[in-house]
Amino acid sequence: MNLEEYFARTGYKGSTEKQDLETLTDIFQHHIRAVPFENLSIHCGEKITLELEHVYKKIVQRKRGGWCMENNQLLGWVLKGLGYDTSFLGAYVFNPHQNAYATLMTHLVVKVVIDGKAYIVDGGFGVSYQMWQPMELVSGKDQPQVPGVFRFTEKNGVWYLEKMRRKQYIPNQSFSNSDLLEKNECRKVYMFSLEPQTVEDFRFQCTYLQTSPDSLFTKKSICALQTTHGFRALIGWTFTETTYNYKENMDLVEFVALEDEEVEKTLKEKFNITLERKLVPINIKGSYTI
Repeated sequence: MNLEEYFARTGYKGSTEKQDLETLTDIFQHHIRAVPFENLSIHCGEKITLELEHVYKKIVQRKRGGWCMENNQLLGWVLKGLGYDTSFLGAYVFNPHQNAYATLMTHLVVKVVIDGKAYIVDGGFGVSYQMWQPMELVSGKDQPQVPGVFRFTEKNGVWYLEKMRRKQYIPNQSFSNSDLLEKNECRKVYMFSLEPQTVEDFRFQCTYLQTSPDSLFTKKSICALQTTHGFRALIGWTFTETTYNYKENMDLVEFVALEDEEVEKTLKEKFNITLERKLVPINIKGSYTI
C-alpha cells in the first residue's frame, strides 16, 4: 500500500507538502470524483470486509468503490499518512421514510483538525448528500457548497447534519413521482457525537448491513459518483444524472430505465467499474432518496 498508487487512482497531482485546508479539499474532491459510493459487492456474491489492506486492494488496485466504512477508512489512512491530525467518528443516519434516525451507528466519518479548527471529511455518503468540501465543525452556520447548503447544529453534545437543496427539474415526467426523489427541500442527513471511534467499532454493523433483510443495502444495488457538475447514480435498473444549478436555483435530474443487459455496460461507461462476478440488480421501494 502506498500513497503514490492511491493518488494515481484518484488523479491527484497536487502538492502533499502542506497539511492545510486547500490541499485537504483538493485531495478530497479528487477522491469523490474517482471513487464511487457503492454496495455492489453485496449483489454479486462478494463479502465486504473492513481490513484496510483489503479495502486498498479493492478501491485502489481493482478500481472499485465502496461504502462509508471503506471510503472513509481509506481517506483517513491517506490523510494520516500525509501528516494530518485525523480521527474517526460514528454517525446515525436519518431515514426519511421512518422520519427517524437509525438506532445503530452505521456511518463512519473522518474528523480532521487544522490549526485548531475541526472539520468533518465524509467521502462515503453519495448522491446529493455527498459534501464536496470539508465542513467546519461549527453549529448553526450555513456552509454553501455546489450541491446545496449544508449546516451542522449541535444540541447537548449531539451534532446534526442537514442539507437544503434547490428545486428539481425532471424532464422525464414518468419519474416525477419516483420514490427515489427527495420531496423536501431541507433534509436531515445524520447525527453524531465527537466520541472517537475505531474501525473495530463497526464490525457488527458491517456484517448486519450486508446480510439483514431490513438493511437498505440488501434492498438496493447502489453505485453513485460525483462529477464536476453534479453526480450520477445507478440504483437497481434506474440510472440518474443530476446537474447542479443548471438554471438559477434549479437542479436538472435526468432518469433512464435500463434493461438487464445495459446495467454492466453503464457501470463501465459511467462509473469505470468492471465487476469480476455477475451483478444481480435490485431496487425494493423506499428508504433511499437522491
